[in-house]
Amino acid sequence: MSSKFTELAIDCADPHGLARFWCAVLDYEVQDDEGGVVTIGSPLVPEGRSRPGPVPPTLTFAPVPEGKTGKNRLHIDLNPTDREQDDELARLLDLGAHRVDVGQGDESWVVLADPEGNEFCLLAGRHP
Repeated sequence: MSSKFTELAIDCADPHGLARFWCAVLDYEVQDDEGGVVTIGSPLVPEGRSRPGPVPPTLTFAPVPEGKTGKNRLHIDLNPTDREQDDELARLLDLGAHRVDVGQGDESWVVLADPEGNEFCLLAGRHP
């Protein structure tokens, strides 16, 4: 028996704001909002972690008093599904992401940060 990856917990200052951003990025919806903690997930798999086999992970945003310090040691990689990288980059920037330099150099992926500064990568290949 093994484990399956079902959710990623993200500490933040504004759970509702960050949930709105990531819902727009991933085409997710709010699945739970209780006690200031917001969980978002795929509307295509509403049963989430209760479903057998692999599932798209949910993201849970929990408020913490301290701010982010330093580069994330874990980050999300995104693959454009219905457009090329440049078009998806423009969409993500319009949603509130911003470019960051973490020392990546000249690579095929683009490093961005969400509105609270959490780094993530936009990969070049399309994977519908």
